[in-house]
Amino acid sequence: MNVKSSAEGIAAAAKAVSKGKGLPPVHLWDPEYCGALDMRIARDGTWFYLGTPIGRPELVRLFSTILRKDGDEYFLVTPVEKVGITVDDVPFVAVDFDVEGEVENQVLSFHTNVGDVTVAGPEAPIRVVRDAETGEPSPYVLVRDRLEALIDRKSFYRLVDIGAHAQHDGQSWFGLWSSGEFFPIIPSGELVDG
Repeated sequence: MNVKSSAEGIAAAAKAVSKGKGLPPVHLWDPEYCGALDMRIARDGTWFYLGTPIGRPELVRLFSTILRKDGDEYFLVTPVEKVGITVDDVPFVAVDFDVEGEVENQVLSFHTNVGDVTVAGPEAPIRVVRDAETGEPSPYVLVRDRLEALIDRKSFYRLVDIGAHAQHDGQSWFGLWSSGEFFPIIPSGELVDG
């Protein structure tokens, strides 16, 4: 199977299965692996095919609905085909969020670059990874079934403004509350007073 026909086949199959309501049940499908496509999702959420950005948001949205993560690898999956793609970091970017309530009672709803909305909580945790060399934080939120979104910088700065201190694992942390769950960002003792 050549790459071009595979990409077209995947797009056609994705369109066919997306006509129903909600997301396709990609977790239930176990098709034959057909190889890798020259498709890549950059850290900023841009999707590339054959080295060129995919300029049609509706096509990116379509592909995002049939994306699955198995182990550390990403695949576009239909009932009859499974093709590997490259993801530089995580497949989505949280480009905005809404907040209702305050502190322990707040609920954070994240909006991704592909149109998903996820409510942070026990089933959709927020995590922060700090770069070992620079200490720079990379915040993530689970969108669906092992697929995460990198929270963009402007949203992260807004989140820090509504953060709070709480006990976590026997230590004081600065973090975020959502849906009754506390998500630690940084130990309180490491914050620099401004």
